[in-house]
Amino acid sequence: MAAGGTLAPEEAAGGIAGTGIAVLQTATAPPPPPESIEAYGKKSEESNGIIAMMDLLIKDLDKEMTEAEVTEKDAQEDYDVFMTDSADKRAQDSKTLNDKEGALAALNGGLEEQKGSLTATQNELGATNQYIHTLHLECDWLVKYFDMRKEARTNEIDSLGKAKAVLSGADYSLIQTARVRKFLRH
Repeated sequence: MAAGGTLAPEEAAGGIAGTGIAVLQTATAPPPPPESIEAYGKKSEESNGIIAMMDLLIKDLDKEMTEAEVTEKDAQEDYDVFMTDSADKRAQDSKTLNDKEGALAALNGGLEEQKGSLTATQNELGATNQYIHTLHLECDWLVKYFDMRKEARTNEIDSLGKAKAVLSGADYSLIQTARVRKFLRH
């Protein structure tokens, strides 16, 4: 073979399509096919399980949707109540605000009236204080010169009595001189 010769021919594979599997021909009948009803029944049971799961999912979904609708309805009712309460509260707050603004305006009016009254009272007080000051100056003068005026008045009364006595015929010429000198020494 190494010298460039040809190879010996090999035997061709036999059997079906050259695979080497021989064809057997027997007179006996082939075995019966498996029961299809039984196999169909198993598939039916499997599909029934899936359908049951889907039915369960549908029921759960329906239940959740019903709960969601009820929850949404309750939430809507709560919202409506909240909005109604809020509107009532706003109306009440608005009324309260108007009342308080009216009260504030009335108080401001009273304040202005009181300020006017205060100004008038302060003016009257100033005038009264001025009058009291004037009286106080007069009283101070009277108190300061009371003793001197009392003595002068007593001397005047005494002099008038003596003048009356002189007019009636009494002679006080020597006594008067001594008294006048005494008065002048002070």
